[in-house]
Amino acid sequence: MQPIRSFLLAAATALALAAPVRADEVTHWNNVWLNTIRLVGGPPCPIGRAGGMIQGAIYDAVNSIDRTRRPYLGFLAANARSSKEAAIAAAAHGVLVHLFPAQQAIFDAELATRLALIANGSAKTLGIAVGEAAAAQMISARKDDGSDLPDNYVIGGNPGDWRPTYPDFTPRPFSPRWGDTVPFCMKRGDDFRRHPLGFRNVGALLRSQGYADHFDDVKSLGSRHSTTRTAEQTRIAFFWANDVNGTYKPPGHLFYITQVISADHRLSLEANARLFALVGLAMADAGVAAWDTKYKTAIDLWRPITAIREAGSDGNPSTQPDPNWEPLNSFSPPFPAYTSGHATFGAAQAGVLAEFFGTDRITFTIDSEDPFYNALPIHGPRTFHRLSDAAIENGLSRIYLGVHFRFDATDGNAAGFALGHDVGKRFLRPREPADFDGDGRVGPPDLFGFISAYFATDPRADFNRDGFVTRGDLFGFLLAYSSSS
Repeated sequence: MQPIRSFLLAAATALALAAPVRADEVTHWNNVWLNTIRLVGGPPCPIGRAGGMIQGAIYDAVNSIDRTRRPYLGFLAANARSSKEAAIAAAAHGVLVHLFPAQQAIFDAELATRLALIANGSAKTLGIAVGEAAAAQMISARKDDGSDLPDNYVIGGNPGDWRPTYPDFTPRPFSPRWGDTVPFCMKRGDDFRRHPLGFRNVGALLRSQGYADHFDDVKSLGSRHSTTRTAEQTRIAFFWANDVNGTYKPPGHLFYITQVISADHRLSLEANARLFALVGLAMADAGVAAWDTKYKTAIDLWRPITAIREAGSDGNPSTQPDPNWEPLNSFSPPFPAYTSGHATFGAAQAGVLAEFFGTDRITFTIDSEDPFYNALPIHGPRTFHRLSDAAIENGLSRIYLGVHFRFDATDGNAAGFALGHDVGKRFLRPREPADFDGDGRVGPPDLFGFISAYFATDPRADFNRDGFVTRGDLFGFLLAYSSSS
């Protein structure tokens, strides 16, 4: 019973922090997932992948009932009378059980509770079937996607190479092969790859004046005993951290922010299904993009604590070592510094939201559940007036925390913004009525696909969305098809 008690405690904490957020079935199951993160913890990339899978399945379930937009993976057979709430619950439950089988009892209980709120009948039964099919489709699509490749990383010992850091010097690096994971939306993991200060060789980077400037920047602002970091910068450092287990972790923080903005705009269930899917897909790919840059280039960059303590070996006369330097944060995350995952995730989310709402100028007030932030003398909600302002501050927070160089943050932001805007522009767009397969084009495959579905009385051929496959659907589709050709 202990896991269930812990889950309920996390749920109560989440409700206290997120009281202003108006919930629907999409945001409810997003909260179930955030509570799962609080319970099981873990590194950011698998969390990002889970978010993409859960929210992508929910979207395909809802959109298969509506069929107003292009699907993510594909349309599922769905009657227009299917309950969207039942479809969402079944889709989220199916993916969650697959990803976190040890928590199945919790998810089963949650599913039963949510389905009990829906009147029994064919709409509920049909909705459950759509949701289960959406979950199965997503699970199948992500099978063998490279997210579980074995750790064969060889830790380097040359100046500039990442290595385990103070205080324990022992952890293996997190997810060293995540850059090989099949992307959700990108064509390749290196689509948005950048290079620190433009250098592709670690020796040249370390010897540059730019590196020395960034070195001095984090050495001063990120020190545990800094005399230059302001109280506001300390608050920023911990506000965005959420590194420790027991929190919703950085990807979860961004989903919480998405909930706040969604509630402020009073989005419909269908709009939430699309928004949260876009955010989930973009952040799943943000992990792939950032980890590609961290591990799959010639520069697997050491963390500031290593750089500052071992500066005598970097070949740069402008960097002065301090063998006792410690960051404000109590530990440095166990993976290379360049590029910043925080900055990439945060900018990807901001870019998606800017595309969704058609503007970067959105005012929102949010909090953080980082325990160190909430232990500060001054803490509590903070207000932003631009999505990009929050994302940029998220990246800067890692300098103030002492775990990243400034170029880690700026380049992570640049890659994340580009990724988020790309996903928001290209995915889950409106479809033409005759676009039967949802690929964004109308052509012979749509005609042949519809005709086959029609003669099989497949619910996907219910063009008029009245719950039946009739000649009216055939005539309606042919008219739409001829108008599009």
